[in-house]
Amino acid sequence: MQKPLASIIVPAFNEAAIITENLGAICAYLETIEDRYRWELIVVNDGSTDETGMLIIEFAATRPNVVALHHAINFQLGQALRYAFHNAAGDYFVTFDADLSYSPDHIGQLLDEITESQAKVVIASPYMTGGRTSKVPLLRRVLSHGANRILSATAKGKLTTITGMVRAYDAPFLRSLNLKTVDAEINPEIIYKAQILRAHIVEIPAHLDWTFKQTGGKRRKSAVKISRSMASSTFSAFLFRPFMFFIVPGLVVLVLALYSLGWAAYHVGSAWPDAGNFSDAVAVAYADRPHSFIIGGIAFIVAFQFLSLGFIAVQNKRYFEELFHLGTSISRQHQTPDVLAPAADPDPALHRGTGDG
Repeated sequence: MQKPLASIIVPAFNEAAIITENLGAICAYLETIEDRYRWELIVVNDGSTDETGMLIIEFAATRPNVVALHHAINFQLGQALRYAFHNAAGDYFVTFDADLSYSPDHIGQLLDEITESQAKVVIASPYMTGGRTSKVPLLRRVLSHGANRILSATAKGKLTTITGMVRAYDAPFLRSLNLKTVDAEINPEIIYKAQILRAHIVEIPAHLDWTFKQTGGKRRKSAVKISRSMASSTFSAFLFRPFMFFIVPGLVVLVLALYSLGWAAYHVGSAWPDAGNFSDAVAVAYADRPHSFIIGGIAFIVAFQFLSLGFIAVQNKRYFEELFHLGTSISRQHQTPDVLAPAADPDPALHRGTGDG
């Protein structure tokens, strides 16, 4: 039986200081697993403004199974990955960081897990039991861990790392997802759509190492701003579980409204015997405790708005999931091997290096 082909995908943006050395380290490791896998290394120069593109071309020219892809401008991570998925020929895809913050041996672990478990997605997780981090700055570690905990609470399956990029994919399954995101949100998008299709998703323990021993302490400057990353995680959490953003706050505000209106009703009942009629009792109670009526009324209106938006969001999410599931099923029924295979690059001279395989 022919060994499966693994496409290792490495997006790169302004990585000139480390790219040649790191690609060499990845290739050196891939050569050690050639008894189990055939492989190709696909490097996407995502509109770098330094010498990254030229260095990738020079590296690809020396190796027949290294493919160099290029964007004229920086299209962000999601577009770079989708471009690589479109051109990759593998049975499995492994997406990997250019800075080697995860050591290359994670590639073999991901591939072994996806072939043995028959999962559609395998995630390298430093936050699950057995995983760990080294020398990650405190603020980044807290925010990253917090964002993943929020996403884990909203996503099904109790995953611990949803924003991470280091993963292995079943290639035909990934091609069927019709991904849209152009930035780092592509990583939660893949998990979200995979869960809609009830795909088998697995995590393996990983070591996120910011000592960068593999690169002599060199590392690239992160292109993802912390504020943008948090905003992205919050939006992704909304997509996973919109009711947490509307229905849960709505219920909390509703409890406050009922508490305040309950006190208002109590004061109305207390004033009724002396007032003689209900209208006068309300007037007396309002004059004595106006804040109970005002706070209760405003809170009730706000709660109603939150709950209405929550039910609409949940309904829309359910409609989207049903349509996505139906559309994907129909697409799979009509797919042929030619459709599942990667499309040819329309302009090889423009986009590929001379060492494409």
